Amino acid sequence: MTIKLDYQTVKNLKAPGRYTDALVKGLHIWVKPNGTKYAIFRYNYNNKQHNISLGSFPSLSISEARIKAQQYRDQIDSGVNPMDIKNTAKKQSEQVQAQKLTFREFAAECIKTKRAEWTNQKHGDQWEYTLEEFAYPIIGDKHLDEITMEDVLEILTPIWTTKTETASRLRGRLEWILAAATTRKLRSGINPAQWKNYLQTILPAPNKVKKVVHHKALPYRQVPELIANLREMTTMTSLALEFTILNASRTGEVIEGLRTEVMGDIWTIPASRMKARKEHRVPLCQRSLDILAIAKAMDDESKYLFSVKGKKLTNMAMPMMLRRAKVDATVHGFRSSFRDWVSEETNHPSEVAEMALAHTIGNKVEAAYRRKDLLEKRRSLLVDWESYCSIPAQNNIHELKVA
Repeated sequence: MTIKLDYQTVKNLKAPGRYTDALVKGLHIWVKPNGTKYAIFRYNYNNKQHNISLGSFPSLSISEARIKAQQYRDQIDSGVNPMDIKNTAKKQSEQVQAQKLTFREFAAECIKTKRAEWTNQKHGDQWEYTLEEFAYPIIGDKHLDEITMEDVLEILTPIWTTKTETASRLRGRLEWILAAATTRKLRSGINPAQWKNYLQTILPAPNKVKKVVHHKALPYRQVPELIANLREMTTMTSLALEFTILNASRTGEVIEGLRTEVMGDIWTIPASRMKARKEHRVPLCQRSLDILAIAKAMDDESKYLFSVKGKKLTNMAMPMMLRRAKVDATVHGFRSSFRDWVSEETNHPSEVAEMALAHTIGNKVEAAYRRKDLLEKRRSLLVDWESYCSIPAQNNIHELKVA
């Protein structure tokens, strides 16, 4: 049926069917059985019929439909198939969409770039861990220009008051990555992770909710059982964790450790890797030497004490092992376990324990007198600690509960 289409006429159409516009050749209104109405441009090109959807009525007005239909009619008159142009435009749009980086992809590029300015590998590991743990599950696969403040709040809100320091640092990392995306014109508008005059109007200030929390330490009486479990695993991470515990070392000291630093039964950690910026000698007990031999056999060509295919363990390898084992403690906390054991179970002098932990001496007078590193006394201490940690593995002792 050919009629002059206008708003009121189309609005009153009830019977399903196709209604042809009297003014623009090829423009039709199709009325579906359910009452919905669509503007269609219908034409023949090289003896083949084509239909191009223009939009639904009344979202698309009749005048707008005529303009679109006439543009297609002009293309036909100039020898061009409108469907070819439409398909080409669609492909270009799909290619542009495919070229859009996801947040995960762009964040990886940013971390790779920033590693050049970080003197400590730990920073990069922390960036990767916090993004992987908290951000990627929510925005990892989103395109950069799709990320909103609501997304950022979904990431931060669950941990803002329980893991405030981590959440605050993560917010800063998100802001930096999204700012870099804006600079590269991969997104526009306000940075959804911006704090000043933006998120600060919604989230409480970190310094108002932050609580000072000490590193969680496993009670020293539970350490032997953990050591026994680690020895059953015999993975590179379990070896590194046991070595760290036996020597009351810090994570960075161990994962950055080089085989060339071990001479005989002495491991010399350079000042650059020590918190106090002072070289530290560690007397290695027999189990520590055995651990290093096993680690070398597992990755013979590596320069690191602990590595996989020549690559040192990440800063998060040991914490993640503790998490998977459901051990409610931090790697650093085992230094406290060691210190508690020394105080409560041994007669070793306090200054020997402090030196084993490579703690800075606050008293300048005491520091001046304590010029030697008490190596042999520390060796005796660490041998006793190794013996204590090895009790379950050697004697298979079980705690019996009296009924």
